[in-house]
Amino acid sequence: MASSDLAQQPSSSSSTPTSRWSLDVFLSFRGLDTRENFTKDLYPALIQKGIHTFRDDDELRRGEDIGSELIKAIEESRIAIVIFSENYASSKWCLDELARIMECREKNGQLVLPVFYKIDPVVVMRQTGSFEKFFIKHESRYDTEKVLKWRAVLTEAAKLSGFNSEDVPAGHTTFIQSIVEAVSTKLNQMHLNIAVYPVAIDSRVKHMHFLLNLGSYDVPIIIGIHGMGGMGKTTIAKAIYNEVFHKFEGSSFLANVRQASEQPNGLVHLQEQLLSDILMNINLNRGNADSEIILMEDRLCQKRVLIVLDDVDQAEQLNNLAGMRDWFGPGSRIIITTRDEKLLNDFGVDEKYEAKELNPEQSLELFSWHAFRKDKPVEDYEELSNGVVRYVGGIPLALEMLGSFLYDKKSISEWKSALEKLKVHPLNQLKNRLLNDVKEMDIFLDIACFFIGMDKDYAMTILDGCHPDLEDGISALTQRSIVTVNENNEFIMRDLLRDMGREIVRERSPKDPGKRSRLWSHDDAYDVLTRATGTEAVEGLILNYPGSREVKLSTEAFAKMSKLRLLQLNDVPPLTGSYEHFSEELIWLCWRGFPLKDIPVKFRLDNLLVLDMQHSSLKMVWKETKFLKRLKILKLSHSSHLTRTPDFSGFPSLEKLILEGCTSLVEVHQSIGHLNRLVLLNLKDCKNLKNLPDSISKLKALESLILTGCSKLDKLPENLEEMDSLTELFADEIAIEKLPSSIGLLKNLRSLSLKGCKGPPSKSWLSSFWPWGSLISPHSITLLPASFVGLCSLKILILEDCNLSEDAIPIDLQRLSSLQELALGKNNFSSLSTSINLLSQLRVLDLQNCTKLQSLPELPSSLSIVNASSCICMERLPDLSNLHNFRSLVFINCHKLIEIQTKSSRKNLLQGLFGHGMKLDIFLPGDEVPEWFTHQCLGSSTSFEVPLSNHNILGLTLCAVYAADEDANMFAPLFDGDKHTSPPSAKINIASNDDMAYYYPNVKDIHITRQDHTWVCHVPCTEFRNQLEGGAQIEVSIEIGEPLKVKKCGIYIQCQEINGKLPQPSHEEAIQYASVVNGDRSAVAKLKTKTKRGHNDNEAGPSNGTGNEDQETRRLRTEFDPTIY
Repeated sequence: MASSDLAQQPSSSSSTPTSRWSLDVFLSFRGLDTRENFTKDLYPALIQKGIHTFRDDDELRRGEDIGSELIKAIEESRIAIVIFSENYASSKWCLDELARIMECREKNGQLVLPVFYKIDPVVVMRQTGSFEKFFIKHESRYDTEKVLKWRAVLTEAAKLSGFNSEDVPAGHTTFIQSIVEAVSTKLNQMHLNIAVYPVAIDSRVKHMHFLLNLGSYDVPIIIGIHGMGGMGKTTIAKAIYNEVFHKFEGSSFLANVRQASEQPNGLVHLQEQLLSDILMNINLNRGNADSEIILMEDRLCQKRVLIVLDDVDQAEQLNNLAGMRDWFGPGSRIIITTRDEKLLNDFGVDEKYEAKELNPEQSLELFSWHAFRKDKPVEDYEELSNGVVRYVGGIPLALEMLGSFLYDKKSISEWKSALEKLKVHPLNQLKNRLLNDVKEMDIFLDIACFFIGMDKDYAMTILDGCHPDLEDGISALTQRSIVTVNENNEFIMRDLLRDMGREIVRERSPKDPGKRSRLWSHDDAYDVLTRATGTEAVEGLILNYPGSREVKLSTEAFAKMSKLRLLQLNDVPPLTGSYEHFSEELIWLCWRGFPLKDIPVKFRLDNLLVLDMQHSSLKMVWKETKFLKRLKILKLSHSSHLTRTPDFSGFPSLEKLILEGCTSLVEVHQSIGHLNRLVLLNLKDCKNLKNLPDSISKLKALESLILTGCSKLDKLPENLEEMDSLTELFADEIAIEKLPSSIGLLKNLRSLSLKGCKGPPSKSWLSSFWPWGSLISPHSITLLPASFVGLCSLKILILEDCNLSEDAIPIDLQRLSSLQELALGKNNFSSLSTSINLLSQLRVLDLQNCTKLQSLPELPSSLSIVNASSCICMERLPDLSNLHNFRSLVFINCHKLIEIQTKSSRKNLLQGLFGHGMKLDIFLPGDEVPEWFTHQCLGSSTSFEVPLSNHNILGLTLCAVYAADEDANMFAPLFDGDKHTSPPSAKINIASNDDMAYYYPNVKDIHITRQDHTWVCHVPCTEFRNQLEGGAQIEVSIEIGEPLKVKKCGIYIQCQEINGKLPQPSHEEAIQYASVVNGDRSAVAKLKTKTKRGHNDNEAGPSNGTGNEDQETRRLRTEFDPTIY
């Protein structure tokens, strides 16, 4: 039923609010111990993972007490990482900070993760060793109550699950990576998503609180939640987990235990996940189930943990995941959800909670949310809605499905018709009422039995050979939410629906699996194959071979399965007998770990659409030419013994050929040129492949060619222009010396990546890519193509680290009319062609580490990002005033830019900063904050009050001077081009409104340097919800990745008069700014400014400059896009 906008939200929900979290991680550490080693690497690693991290540093603090800013950062962080080190307890700041962190853990549910860096957790827990020495001093200086509190929080924190550097012998980097991955996982787990409309959850969670008895710290308590499928057992478990997980020393929510345990080594994977969640160790060595049990007993017996085992259906799962109470520490809680109450009784749980049907009022509310998007039925639909509720009987998932099913019914008559049909069939026939016909039911059953969690495109290729009108059928299933597609493009289905579908199959032959149409249960499949009881009814079968069983399987077990079309065998050893017994109807053969050296000729595969034999033992695919006229996908990835491909002349329908990681492959058959329908050819990391057949250029349908990592491939075929459909060519780090001239004629090519292809040592092969005309040396002309005019669609060109020399820089770039991103870093040229200005679509220009580059020509106005960091010979910049889309200019480690003296250039730089009204960042050498930045301070933070005036505040312009500590023992040589850290970011607090804004630049990292640099950025008023008003108290702090330090900072308030005029710096001030930002300190001493600190009349900024009408600053926005490059 289409309805008006949402009127309200469901009345009851127990999901924990997350709006209070403005930070992901608060990083607490003793700078004396870890600032220059461990923490300096951990912090940028967290940032690069996309984890918003506040880094505290005890050496930068002032005063005796924790400031309000620090308290706020602690309180608003979802996770606090506390790095315990040798001298941690020497710092009163660290101890007070820890006390506040542990308080937030108790009150706010903050997760605390201790890191023991080169210190025994026992030393921290018991305050022995160095900690004992420090506490002797503390006891003489501070009152007893404070010292006892410090001791208590140290003991409590040391008991929590965390990380010990001594447990990771692989080294510093591995230890940091394990922390980052564990934190990322925890952030995703901390607040599990529950129902969209969580009706009646609160009362159920309240009952669970009573059963959990969290006040008891005695033996572990096990609680079981049971009920039929669709009753909301998992929702209840997630809701209670969200509310109480922070009260434990470690926690793990194992979802879909039943499904996960069916996978190869499924129980072992679940055991590893449980241990990893609690112990924060992602590098656990995989063993067998018994060895994992021993590890659990050893590592978890002293920890108070919360574990949820969701959707358990076998005693074996419980025995391997929570077999004995003494595996877990006192006060632990284990929650089990299952459909089988007997399973709970046999396991001996302490308490049981039955997930019962909703009452009529709750059912009506839940149904209404899905049918009308309101909490009650719309007018004239009350009676019909109550009828549905009576029919469904309070099963939450069925209410959701029926509500969604009826949502698009446009009239009462449609409702009545649909409901009359439902009355004819009871609830156990609901599955049939949600599907229109048998055709959709067959699609549904195939997905329910075989394709849940599988890539949609891959599955659709298979299903297309089984079902006419597949697209319409899938569309109908997805529209009704029977089948969904997740963000990874995988088929997903609710458990209830999956089981309904499988029950349809099972009920057709309850006692004889060999007469069922689909065998998805590994036990049933193994039973049928060992007993040879399969019949022509079997259409699909999947088997993960149970390695513990020694019974050999025979091909004769497949003899009677004449209609078998879907077959997946995983790690099944060689079969006895002839392969002619397999069905001729096979459409999908997925035999991972195929054990033979070649596929037997008698294996009848004539109807096959997909042949998937990853990780096989194949040396050759067939001994003779095979004709598979229907085959669309051939996937032989990671078949490490495969030396040559098959003859492709018998595969006229092949669309995807995937040979990634076939490290012994030396030959691709010449017949590949006959594959007129091939769209994907993946040869990535085929490290012994030396050449490609010339016939590859005849692949007119090919869209994606992946050659990256083919390190012995030294040439590409000629006549590539015949590949009319090619849009992507990835050939990083191949051994090619000369590009074929025809590559310049690929008119549909959109992405070309040749990173690390260095060619001959003396001359660059790029000259074979672009014609330079008469300006190129005679030697280079011999390498040129006749034309590249066909590259009119190219958008991305990556030529990093390609040994490009001076005469390899194009002067005719304008022909790449669609180019948007150009990466030329780590090359040897000294100048760029002036024709680069004609690339009207270019957005990103990356020139990092071009150490001979001396100047830039005029740049196209479309550019938004220029990165020329470590271009150490760079002397001149062009006029940048034309860059109207300018977002980022990075010239870090460009030492010679300090020598620029042209005033007009500096003025243009200033105009680029203020004139376009867009978010932007500038990184340049320089050691001063211009004086007209009215609020300045040494260090990384400043505070001020916005003056009262008749101006509209447009935003803040920030300037910071930074460099690495001169005495930092870090990188040598300093400018090696590969050392990066997190860029500066700003945290801006409007104290009077308790509002916080964060500014992140448009670059993901910056070079590390000891030379002083300036960062200038603009933060629009929109970031503060337009709360930058006169009288507002502003606190600004700037953070930057280690080992860089902010030395000084300043703020300029950009404002606009009520009449629309925008005050700007005077000409004198503009010159001063440009001089300072370029490092000309002598100029600063000679210039005067009319804007002084403490100026009262118009402290919002200089006002004596000429006003500028109709400023674009009205369009100011701030958007963080960390994926630019």
